[in-house]
Amino acid sequence: MAILINENTPVLIQGFTGRIGTFHTQEMIDYGTNVVGGVTPGKGGTTHLGRPVFNTVKGAVQETGAEASIVFVPPPFAADAIMEAADAGIRYCVCITDGIPAQDMIRVKRYMRRYKKENRMVLTGPNCAGTISPGKAMLGIMPGHIYIPGRVGVVGRSGTLGYEAAAQMKALDIGVSTSVGIGGDPINGSSFRDIFEIFENDPETDAVLMIGEIGGPQEAAAGEYARDHMKKPVIAYIAGLSAPKGRRMGHAGAIISAFGESAPEKVEILKNCGVFIAPTPSEMGATVSNVVSSLKKVA
Repeated sequence: MAILINENTPVLIQGFTGRIGTFHTQEMIDYGTNVVGGVTPGKGGTTHLGRPVFNTVKGAVQETGAEASIVFVPPPFAADAIMEAADAGIRYCVCITDGIPAQDMIRVKRYMRRYKKENRMVLTGPNCAGTISPGKAMLGIMPGHIYIPGRVGVVGRSGTLGYEAAAQMKALDIGVSTSVGIGGDPINGSSFRDIFEIFENDPETDAVLMIGEIGGPQEAAAGEYARDHMKKPVIAYIAGLSAPKGRRMGHAGAIISAFGESAPEKVEILKNCGVFIAPTPSEMGATVSNVVSSLKKVA
């Protein structure tokens, strides 16, 4: 079963008519995603890619019944776009935008707390590849053809490492229930722990692959959650084993600033929590295969 999105989820595109939004929206439509319209202020009442364009998210939701949105809005305006989606009743929002100031994301996180948890929009990103439920719907910028349907959940900070894992798993005939990119920024909408909880409650996900990296406490917190609350096995790969302390590596959040934030420290913490470790990026698929095979033997 897919988490967060499926083939019936009505999807709205924020930043619909821009060059990037147009390109990736067409990819999502071609994949089979139920795109019902988009938002570009000032262009309401027109059509684009055969879908209606609206001036506001609220107006689009009222007209189309959209439940999910994806943000292709430039960094200076992306935080406002996310908050507009939350106020309009969107249930799940993916923010692709890279380069949103950390202070803006602090404002977004604080803003969303005005809603009770059960009514609060789920946000993944920013600076992420999006979410895909293979064979059902794609809400992101990933190459959809490398994912096949299956029963392994994937959650990662790095988009490209997520693609690598999906390709390795496909080569081993291992399918994905849903792959979720949470983004590589220091402040993001959802953590590994948040997505773990959703996967643990999904009856059609048997195991979870976490793709982490240096910087921040999220991987350690996820390991503790898996140890204390998850019955499903968790496999992890942590990027940055040779990264020097104090130097940012790629993502804005990938900087070691405290104990427990280097890759070796995270690996040790996760091992102590019972998480299976893929030692190198080229072994992600094989490690998942070994764990999935052991599950079948037990069954």
